[in-house]
Amino acid sequence: MLIVHVFVHVKPDYVEAFKAASLENARKSVKEPGIARFDVIQQQDDPMRFVLVEVYRTKDDPAKHKDTTHYAVWRDTVADMMAEPRSSIKYNNVFPDENGWD
Repeated sequence: MLIVHVFVHVKPDYVEAFKAASLENARKSVKEPGIARFDVIQQQDDPMRFVLVEVYRTKDDPAKHKDTTHYAVWRDTVADMMAEPRSSIKYNNVFPDENGWD
């Protein structure tokens, strides 16, 4: 598995619109066969900051996700809502592994 954390800082006037667009994208993303999980989380002490936690089954699945219509709609919709360019960090899954929780 490949886990990607996408860090987003949203302009104050766009928090609810960003949240709505991101939830729509997440709902469609979790239906992709290559996505095991897709979380949208909002920072408690700074509600303008979000993290998208994307869990892909293979290293090729992020590219497939970026080829979907719903991703393109999300990307274009939220582009002007960001206070700064989004950034991401990629992680390798350590536990649980492909064999489960043991």
